Amino acid sequence: MKAVAQATGRQLDKIKAEAQEKGDLGLVAESSRGNQRTMFTPPKLTVPGVFNKLKEIAKMSGNAAMNKKIDIIKGLFVACRHSEARYIARALGGKLRIGLAELSVLSAIAQAVSLTPPGQSFPDGILDASKGMSTDAKKSWIEENALILKQTYCELPNYDLVIPALLKYGIKELPQHCKLTPGVPLKPMLAHPTKGVGEVLKRFEEAAFTCEYKYDGERAQIHILENGEVHVYSRNQENNTTKYPDIIARIPQVKKDTVKSCIFDSEAVAWDPQKKQIQPFQVLTTRKRKDVEASDIKVQVCVYAFDMLYLNGESLVTEPFSKRRQLLRESFTEVEGQFMFATYMDTANTDEISEFLDQSIKDSCEGLMVKTLEQNATYEIAKRSHNWLKLKKDYLEGVGDTLDLVVIGGYLGKGKRTGIYGGFLLASYDEESEEYQTICKIGTGFTDEDLENHHSFLKDHVIDSPRSYYRWDSSAEPDHWFEPVQVWEVKCADLSISPVHKAAIGMVEDERGISLRFPRFLRIRDDKKPEEATNSFQVADLYKKQQQIQNVSSTTEKEDDDFY
Repeated sequence: MKAVAQATGRQLDKIKAEAQEKGDLGLVAESSRGNQRTMFTPPKLTVPGVFNKLKEIAKMSGNAAMNKKIDIIKGLFVACRHSEARYIARALGGKLRIGLAELSVLSAIAQAVSLTPPGQSFPDGILDASKGMSTDAKKSWIEENALILKQTYCELPNYDLVIPALLKYGIKELPQHCKLTPGVPLKPMLAHPTKGVGEVLKRFEEAAFTCEYKYDGERAQIHILENGEVHVYSRNQENNTTKYPDIIARIPQVKKDTVKSCIFDSEAVAWDPQKKQIQPFQVLTTRKRKDVEASDIKVQVCVYAFDMLYLNGESLVTEPFSKRRQLLRESFTEVEGQFMFATYMDTANTDEISEFLDQSIKDSCEGLMVKTLEQNATYEIAKRSHNWLKLKKDYLEGVGDTLDLVVIGGYLGKGKRTGIYGGFLLASYDEESEEYQTICKIGTGFTDEDLENHHSFLKDHVIDSPRSYYRWDSSAEPDHWFEPVQVWEVKCADLSISPVHKAAIGMVEDERGISLRFPRFLRIRDDKKPEEATNSFQVADLYKKQQQIQNVSSTTEKEDDDFY
């Protein structure tokens, strides 16, 4: 905002007010350019030029860095023409709003290298390798290649490493040259929710499976590099290494000498050393987010390791879970309250599973994770897989999963709720259109203290009118609109087609979206950004899944093949 103000000669408070009103600094930057006067015309912006400036900004640190950054941004704005200022501002804010999801980028790259194989000399090269193929054959051939690229990218989500290898070796050879690498976080495997032990048994039928405690903490993907460095990554691949100096310090003590490099999956859980027991997730959220000093730590954490993905130069994701778990247990030593293995039980007995579920709740866990051991037991990166099922105590009635939704509006309270918000308008996020789509009004699950806290927090985020990227119906218009700043975890009885709400519109029915029936507030999800809220695909999937559960005689579900 300062750079826009300085480059255009406008007042900073005017720019702030306009950005608040429009909800998009890009549009403000573009419309502000009319005021700009320069003695001579600066050279046109080029893609490499802008990219290098952005990299320069990213690498800057030190006490005068902020002013230097503003100078670079100002230089970019002064040189902008037409709508360039809009996209420079959005690129700096990390929100391009052009409706382009990562999956589209991967599909486009796969199509390009399929049709025009890299490493050729032109003009004699092949421009279209699909000549002579039928439409169906071409489609399935490109999809096959896209799958290779998507799977490789899941293991090594770094375009700087994947693209050069793709150009050098071609798409078929790519998996040999781009593999899991300690220090590059991968997207984690996720589990499907279930409603009861019976459904677990039906789903797994003859397959051997295991039940593990489902710990209520923060996912921690821990990488040990060959040089001895230890990195910790969140479920969103964010680098949490500076958040957990205590975990970093204890890893060398618990790993055995045989481990030279590895990646393992774990849950970081708040731990009470006096009572020697797990503490709730809310306690963990009170820890500082980054640059934590070991001496300042008040909330202790215990790492519960449950899966090994890479060991001493070998990727293990295609190995069965039974082998991965065995290698994990052979590679580390348990220390109570610091590093433990997930508690598990291998059984197919309904009563034993129910008892184990009750025991996990008593031991301050959320429930159980049920996983296949041998058959279909690979680690499916970035997928919500049916080979891992979640069994939570509160899943056993009502809808299987909880949803993480963004608060975008508030309804003024009546009666004893006068003076605060009595209800709220919630939305899911649509990744394709980059919109927040309304999914329900909510007024239950709140204590009086919750409502007071929500009001004091949200009143600072009130906006005059809904953002252009909110999709809503006038019949659900709230008294106040909010910026999309907070995510809530919500439970509901079921999902239904709605003439009013817009979540997942067009995915189940063309003109109507999906809404929640009897939604109930559970907690604030401080660990999630608004763009990480439950998305349209997940809402549609939850809706379809409950239909299939009601219709027990329906055929078993087809595996979902979306990677994100």
